[in-house]
Amino acid sequence: MPLPDDTALWPTVDVYIPTYNESLEVVTDTILSAQNLDYPADKIRIYMLDDGRRESFEAFAKSAGVGYITRANNQHAKAGNLNNALGQTDGELICVFDCDHIPTAGFLQATVGGFLEDAKLAMVQTPHYFYSQDPFERNLGVGEELPREGELFYGPVQKGNDFWNATFFCGSCAVIRREALDETDGFAVETVTEDAHTALRFQRKGWRTAFVSLPLAAGLATERLSLHIGQRARWARGMTQILRVDNPLFGRGLSLAQRLCYLNAMLHFQFALPRVVFITAPLAYLLLGQNIIASSALMIFAYALPHLFHAIWTNSRLNGRFRYTFWGEIYESVLCFHLIKPTLVTLWDPKKGSFNVTEKGGLLEKSFFDISAVRPHLVVAFLLALGLGSGLVRFYWNEYYAIERDVMLLNVFWAGFSLITLLAAIAAAREQRQVRTNVRVPLVLPASIYLADGHVLKTRTLDVSLGGVRLANPLEEAFDGEVEDVEIRLDDQSVVLPARLVDADGEDLRLQFGLMNLSQQRQMLRIVMGRYDAWLADKPHPKDRPLHSFRIVLRVVILMFFGRWLARGTKEREIDETMRANHLWHRFMPLAVLVLLALLALLAVRPALADDVRVGSVGAGPARERPATPAGRIPETSIKDGATLETRPHQQTLTFRQLGQVDGLTLAGAQSQAGLGFSVGRDAVVTEAEMYLKLHYGDEILPGTGRLVVEINGARVKTL
Repeated sequence: MPLPDDTALWPTVDVYIPTYNESLEVVTDTILSAQNLDYPADKIRIYMLDDGRRESFEAFAKSAGVGYITRANNQHAKAGNLNNALGQTDGELICVFDCDHIPTAGFLQATVGGFLEDAKLAMVQTPHYFYSQDPFERNLGVGEELPREGELFYGPVQKGNDFWNATFFCGSCAVIRREALDETDGFAVETVTEDAHTALRFQRKGWRTAFVSLPLAAGLATERLSLHIGQRARWARGMTQILRVDNPLFGRGLSLAQRLCYLNAMLHFQFALPRVVFITAPLAYLLLGQNIIASSALMIFAYALPHLFHAIWTNSRLNGRFRYTFWGEIYESVLCFHLIKPTLVTLWDPKKGSFNVTEKGGLLEKSFFDISAVRPHLVVAFLLALGLGSGLVRFYWNEYYAIERDVMLLNVFWAGFSLITLLAAIAAAREQRQVRTNVRVPLVLPASIYLADGHVLKTRTLDVSLGGVRLANPLEEAFDGEVEDVEIRLDDQSVVLPARLVDADGEDLRLQFGLMNLSQQRQMLRIVMGRYDAWLADKPHPKDRPLHSFRIVLRVVILMFFGRWLARGTKEREIDETMRANHLWHRFMPLAVLVLLALLALLAVRPALADDVRVGSVGAGPARERPATPAGRIPETSIKDGATLETRPHQQTLTFRQLGQVDGLTLAGAQSQAGLGFSVGRDAVVTEAEMYLKLHYGDEILPGTGRLVVEINGARVKTL
């Protein structure tokens, strides 16, 4: 919504920048960028909300000319910090930025107009955009190849919430009406996700919320996978708390659509337990021989494959530019083992747990493998590999093991998919070295280089950071002149900064900025990160192609295990450094592989060993003769002389023991099922069959109340 031409009609805005334990360097950029907001000076006030009570932060706030608010305790964490500031300021609107989120100059002009048009509008939320790479982009080496993890939520999900008037506050990059906060007693403090809970309380009071899908601010993504997991654990705990203490399905004030939108957000974080079950389910059959689905493999294929194809295709068509196929499984697999405890404990007791602040702005001096983040993943991956090998061995020697080949094929395929997904999740723990203090932004702007001898070189920037700049070499030859200053121009603004030459070749010049004062830092932030169009995407991501997406997953897995060898003789030395840096990884992997190979070898030679035992055990008692044909298999008839088919009436008796059920079948509980499979030759025809069942009923079954239905190939034969 556009603002009126008369600025006297614009509402007053208090900008809150809460901080607790972040470094001053991170907070400085946000404070100075907030001062670049294009808004009348008499209508805006900026406050640093320091919950760390640090003297250096107070001194910086005074030197920068912004307000400084603190308190004697940290009660209710971020929500308490914001509520404390509410009582000490009086702006009509409250704009909240996390201390690492840098707003563009046009943030308020793009978000405030709606409050003048709609008196019942409580909040306008904008996307959280990150100018640094998250752990998946950096550690997996996918970069810009994939949509970012958060694009699905800040794309179709929040747009859908906005359609149903159910947009919720995300903690930062939002503008909120003070009147709505006063009516709901400030920011919610009952849960650790004060943002979403605050929006829910707005909706219950009849206020409206909105979402502007333009990236108008940018922040730092979590640097390490363990920090990413900790942040998501807090979100999962908080949304589960809301589900328990303020369930959107109940209470007044919400429409049916709003209840479903909020319920969707809260139930999403309950994915942990179902995801773990899905990953580990094939182990029940592969390692323990237990069927967990009461149906034949062919029936499962008949129902599941069309559903899976339809689900993959539909999601690809609807959300393919925001989340590529199979990557949702990887993101969930990374988190699932860590989220089970906070979600289940909070479901039982919503008061459990505490607020944790996500660290931002850290550096990694060397690459390492964060085994603590994926310890349960490694254990389950080993079990899946063992189950997969065991299944393939028994599939190959199916005549001895008396298995159902189609059931084994189903579980092997299932375990293989789970293993690939889990290995890709494990690869995300391969933390890459990160020593660059400032993120470089591709940006082409006119620039001038001032040399010590008085000459001036006109050129253009190629990329810029807050610490230096890369420029096109206007001389197009080796350059070793002494640089004193560099001037960068944006529209009608320019900034002159002290600089020194770091590197030069025939194409590029690399300069490092010298010490800047606050005014120069503020100008550089406006040019590099505060431009109106700073974070607008040039073009959307390419359309999702499921097979191509799966190839990326396989590439990630291959680089995880064979990156060192693939990197030899190439420039990709970072992969080699990463694999070389972690001694635990190299100690664990050979041992795990050796144990796995030994177990599979033992399983493979088991048929031969079993035969030897039978032959050598005659002295101890009568050896059990092996049937001439495999158990469960009726021998095929033969063709003699290649001309005529000889038909031989043949009779065979099959027992449960021969079919692998030594102890028979057990049915426990109502509607329980059990069964086993057998087959005949391709050229054999069954003409007559009889079945004898010896039944034993439990004492708890009342006479006349039990019923046993016998089926063959899905067709009912008899009801007993």
